[in-house]
Amino acid sequence: MTRFLARRGAAGAVLLFVISVLSYLLLSIPDNDVGRQILGGQAPQDLVDAKNAELGLDRTVLVQYADWLAHAVRGDFGTSWFTGEDVVQAISTRLPVTLSLMAGVTLVTAVLSLLLGVWAGVRRGAVDRFVQVLGVIGYALPGFLVTLVIVVVFAVRLRWFPAIGYTGLTESPSGWLATVTLPIASLSVAGVAGVSQQVRGAVIDVLRQDYVRTLRARGLPPSRILFRHVLRNAAAPALTVLGLQFVGLLGGAVLVEQIFGLPGIGSMTVTYTTRGDIPVIMALVMVTVIGVIAVNLLVDVMIGWLNPKARASS
Repeated sequence: MTRFLARRGAAGAVLLFVISVLSYLLLSIPDNDVGRQILGGQAPQDLVDAKNAELGLDRTVLVQYADWLAHAVRGDFGTSWFTGEDVVQAISTRLPVTLSLMAGVTLVTAVLSLLLGVWAGVRRGAVDRFVQVLGVIGYALPGFLVTLVIVVVFAVRLRWFPAIGYTGLTESPSGWLATVTLPIASLSVAGVAGVSQQVRGAVIDVLRQDYVRTLRARGLPPSRILFRHVLRNAAAPALTVLGLQFVGLLGGAVLVEQIFGLPGIGSMTVTYTTRGDIPVIMALVMVTVIGVIAVNLLVDVMIGWLNPKARASS
């Protein structure tokens, strides 16, 4: 397991470096004048040039990247060009919002998908067709439409939950739950639809294996066969899809945070990207990539723990 983690960690570090280089080069394409954007269109050219020099934009892109990388490896991502706030502090105040949202969506998706997938795979027949129809509907509906319907029904008509705003978990657990319920529900629909179908297919495949028939012939209780043998072997494809769903949530969080007025890194990404604030954007890219690498590593470890053959072959 140590060698497995070391290989995965090294591959993740290389990926992080490559993405940082590509991101910085793309963001540094000189299509605008940062100093003039900060000082305004009427600012004298000498002041604009002085501002660009203060930000280090009068140097070559490679020198700028080397300077950024030297500070980034020490955890220093600089300050925002436009607001002057510390980048690490700005992200640390918004990251818990997005993480709580994604953790909630992952938990809801995992639980509901497992229940629906196992129910359909074991019972088959009408139950299986019912779950498949739900999966097709949930996957086909556009995310923005699902979000708007949920807001209109549960926030505007029924007034069960607030339509916008966010309350921190430490401030009020009940208030936090009320403000994240609708965003989590809107993001979970497509995830449950996709992962439940994967669980269903994996359960059906395992139930058709010869060793399952042997266990049944030996008289083992169906519940013991299901929980001890079937789910263990069917978990790998389900975990892979769940990991992909988690990564895909990063894109969905941008839309949902905008609609529900959540101060997370999704809405932060939109705001700072439109300004071209490279220090903040690069930090957000690094946080996102590290999150993706960590989730994939966690999925690989869980699959290897459930199935030693997968760990040995990787």
